[in-house]
Amino acid sequence: MVEPWASLSHRALISSAPSPRTDTHAATTTDPQLLLTLAEIIRAREELRFDHQPAAGTSAPPRRAQPHHLLTWRGKWYLLACDFDREDWRTFRADRISVRTLNGPRFTPRPLPNDDVSAFITGRFRGTDGTTADWPCRGEAVLHLSAHAVAPFTPDGMVEELGPDRCRVILGSWSWTGLAAALGRYDTEIDAVSPPRLATAFALLAERHAHAAQAKTDVVPPG
Repeated sequence: MVEPWASLSHRALISSAPSPRTDTHAATTTDPQLLLTLAEIIRAREELRFDHQPAAGTSAPPRRAQPHHLLTWRGKWYLLACDFDREDWRTFRADRISVRTLNGPRFTPRPLPNDDVSAFITGRFRGTDGTTADWPCRGEAVLHLSAHAVAPFTPDGMVEELGPDRCRVILGSWSWTGLAAALGRYDTEIDAVSPPRLATAFALLAERHAHAAQAKTDVVPPG
């Protein structure tokens, strides 16, 4: 939760999903008036029509949704709403929202798949359906580094000391190849990989990296 907006808590359900790298300064860059408007719409339980710019240089049709929560995640404000077009829960970057119409039809809030808002939004950002906050893929491996050297760079995982130059790391990720890549960034020998699907992902990455190392690139001289 960003401190300057604590006074909004009586107007809307504003949550702060846990994150080890939250930048609260970035959260204050969203238009304050927009946050107040969204909070009032949530409090009134009114349907919302709005434009949402997904990314620079792209466009999207207007959206219609039932807004439920206004929350922060890693320094940015998001609107959690039930999207009519997608027939599912969606999160929208608040700084990309342009409200089209106010005072829409009132609605009865529907329950989230997970009663814990923080767990639901954490799970969604991690690629699950929101019923759990855990990663879709979780595995472990032994690194040839001390736990003291690894722990500062493993905020989302668990590090177990196995000796002066060995430790076990348990991590989660949105995919097995993503998890293998995350473990590979420690730049050391890796043993005791588990489960087998993580070992398979390491083999796939090894093939891709070998192909990249052998690829030849034609260099065009400047001018």
